[in-house]
Amino acid sequence: MGSKNKLKRFKENLTFSNVIQPERASLIAGEFLWKGKWNSHFFKNNNPIVLELGCGKGEYSLHLAKRNPNKNFIGIDIKGARFWRGAKTALDTQVTNVGFLRTQIELIAYCFDKDEIDEIWITFPDPQIKYKRTKHRLTHPDFLAAYKKVLKSKGCIHLKTDSSFLFGYTLGIVSQVGVIQYANHDIYNNPQAPEDATAVQTFYEKMFLEKGQPITYLQFSL
Repeated sequence: MGSKNKLKRFKENLTFSNVIQPERASLIAGEFLWKGKWNSHFFKNNNPIVLELGCGKGEYSLHLAKRNPNKNFIGIDIKGARFWRGAKTALDTQVTNVGFLRTQIELIAYCFDKDEIDEIWITFPDPQIKYKRTKHRLTHPDFLAAYKKVLKSKGCIHLKTDSSFLFGYTLGIVSQVGVIQYANHDIYNNPQAPEDATAVQTFYEKMFLEKGQPITYLQFSL
């Protein structure tokens, strides 16, 4: 994507009613006005809130929102030029139960209050295979601790990935700090797989499937 196109999308995001872009400093200072008020002020209903972390173009958040009109969805990514696509499509098609938040995922506890979130989806994150990158894995214990701060006590986390490495790593971590509710290393060849895990496919997921790569899925609580 060219720099001019990125700048255009950044400017458009500023005009989108479904996009929130806080400054990092204001988050850390506790000045974020939406914290604890996503239902009352943003969505204006009391439906469950579901996050997608590292939402990319926002396609998964958007499709889940269409499939689940009685839930609210928030796609989170630091790259606003990417989720511009999902935000624009949501506005154009009047999907009102999805929004987008531009921030770093490690700041999640500054963006949401205790027990404010019902579910979290992590879809095809970078597995960060190199050992020195361990702390950057979105299922590293430090990230899980942050998620636990905002999740309801019975809230669940979904991990969907083409990386058998990340799938195995996460299984090991969760077995120590949480409860595994469902795990499968090839969900498209498993008739028992949860519907939301197979009914929606991202651009990259379709590419993986065309290459014959199995898609793994893990559901757990903390």
